[in-house]
Amino acid sequence: MQAFLNDPASNLADPPKCDGNSVLAGAARVADLAASLAPARDADGAFPAEEVRALADAGLLALPLPPTLGGYGAGGEALGSLLLLDVLRRIGRGSLPLGRLYEGHVNAWRLILRHGGPARARRLAADARAGMLFAVWNTEGSDPLRLLPEGDCYRLEGAKTFASGAGDVYRPLVTARLPDGSVRMLVVRFDAPHDDRVDLSGWRVSGMRASRSGRLDFTGLRVATDDLIGDPGDYAREPDFSAGAWRFAAVHLGGVEALAEAVRNHLRRTGRGEDPHQLARLGRMATATETARLWLNEAARLAAIDAVAPDRLIARVHLARLAVERAALDTLELAHRAVGVQAFMASSPLDRLTRDLQLYLRQPAPDRALATAAAFVLNADEPLGDLWC
Repeated sequence: MQAFLNDPASNLADPPKCDGNSVLAGAARVADLAASLAPARDADGAFPAEEVRALADAGLLALPLPPTLGGYGAGGEALGSLLLLDVLRRIGRGSLPLGRLYEGHVNAWRLILRHGGPARARRLAADARAGMLFAVWNTEGSDPLRLLPEGDCYRLEGAKTFASGAGDVYRPLVTARLPDGSVRMLVVRFDAPHDDRVDLSGWRVSGMRASRSGRLDFTGLRVATDDLIGDPGDYAREPDFSAGAWRFAAVHLGGVEALAEAVRNHLRRTGRGEDPHQLARLGRMATATETARLWLNEAARLAAIDAVAPDRLIARVHLARLAVERAALDTLELAHRAVGVQAFMASSPLDRLTRDLQLYLRQPAPDRALATAAAFVLNADEPLGDLWC
């Protein structure tokens, strides 16, 4: 990615200056809008279209782009990663489904900038600045996506499942398998509605309903060589593949904060906040959320430093991800104890927040992540307390 950032051919006449305060203020406005609309979005097949437009209006779809492409470069260096973390956390606080979609957009751009090269990035950046949402779709079912050479282009056969934003994302980055078994990334460019390719019937879940996740059939679509991103195997290349987990964990943390805030509002409204047992629960929630934030801050900072050894970085990010999960599980239990039966009523904001958070926490292989991190700790030469100093 650094080579691209230094490419003079990519320079804009007047690259934007990144004002962190204005970026965070824009994220807060989007989060407030998303929170106000979240109850209405809690329905099968829903999609937060107005909220995505608000992301674009606030410049947040361009946030991960470098200044040379009209963005702010958030995520490409240590301070930018901390800014991106706070944006993801704020968006997740407003709506976990919107946070999931936005994190996918950011993830796609991380891969495009790392592996796509200057020409492809310049071409695609215009779409992001115009308000198009990107995504990363990798999950497959019984009909995996295949990339078949056909003359001077390729033909796609197969589908992706659990594709968040299916039908509303017009620039998904997907993985597909070539006849030789290798896996390539490519960006599929939809320039017209394609609901006829979308099947949402498999996404009948209690939470994250507004993410509009489903199956999308790519069969028969043709893609040009210029749509391919990187080399075979780049999608799963380490440390980026594992170290990027801090971004979805940042969205999780926003959901944890929203849940704790809902409990605090309930205690204030009902006059139960002075009860010492309730105060103890609220204090434990505050400790859990801040502990998770501190873990994530350091993980995000290290992830932007190329000199950090991959195994050290991956271990830190794994532990940060699990610290957020632990904070979420503890906060869920404390919230239900604090509020009681009212937390499970459909009219309560805690009901939706709980359902969204419990589902979104289910990310792949948490046990393997813990074992990998623990193995690094076991075999490291430094004192345990100095492993990430």
